[in-house]
Amino acid sequence: MIRSMTGYGRAKETIHNRDITIELRSVNNRFLDCTVKIPRVYTFCEDVVRAQVQKAITRGKVDVFITIQSVGAEATTVTVNRDLAAGYVRALHGLAEEYGLRDDISVMGVARFPDVLTVSKAEEDMESLSADICTVLQQAIAGYNAMREAEGARLCEDIVGRLATIEALTGTIEERSPDTVAEYRERLSAKMKEVLQSTTIEESRILMEAAIYSDKVAVDEETVRLHSHVAQLRAMLESGGVIGRKADFLIQELNREANTIGSKCCDIAISESVIALKAEIEKIREQIQNVE
Repeated sequence: MIRSMTGYGRAKETIHNRDITIELRSVNNRFLDCTVKIPRVYTFCEDVVRAQVQKAITRGKVDVFITIQSVGAEATTVTVNRDLAAGYVRALHGLAEEYGLRDDISVMGVARFPDVLTVSKAEEDMESLSADICTVLQQAIAGYNAMREAEGARLCEDIVGRLATIEALTGTIEERSPDTVAEYRERLSAKMKEVLQSTTIEESRILMEAAIYSDKVAVDEETVRLHSHVAQLRAMLESGGVIGRKADFLIQELNREANTIGSKCCDIAISESVIALKAEIEKIREQIQNVE
């Protein structure tokens, strides 16, 4: 099954007193471009997240949004700098005595002075937190891939239908091509009779000119390659997996063959088929740009 490069996935879990929420969003890109947005205090997890994304995704511009909120009691420690607090108190008493001020020193007042109280959290277990994030990330990636596969199935259905149209148009060109040589031979014979004012024209001369023209406008090789490229692209779609770049190359080859046919033939019917052929190829090319 093929996958689209456009997708969205979200997962949320509470693990070890942390609410972990992860969202993935992606759009088309030639290569994998992964951006991880995570709170600054947890940036040590970025490399682990990026490595896991790279295992699951090969192409696309992927944005990973991670939010982490602590729930329940946290292990925190409040430390009192007693020497500093005593210094503040002595200084305040001195000011009160020296200037005759009211001595209204309070605990809350002293505690507000800088560095008297220090609150510190327990150190994070980096390995444990990284493992928890990866657990939630796996769930988000699963949802993300499910959405990409559903979109890929729709793309595949559309492309397969257009491949059938291309084969039908190629068949029309193959049927029409021999008639263009016969018509050219008749026009050439009539023109030579008109110019030479004679009803007797050397048949060998007509055959030679027709053979030269036939060689110039022959599109057998191009139509055979068109059928081959269509068969290869259809096989890729059936096999699934990461086919975007290979499919894009085949689309270029399909377009090349269509251009060659268009440059060789001056027949209106064939030209119309070539225009329709190129239109279908272009629509497939647009769809392939979305395929991983």
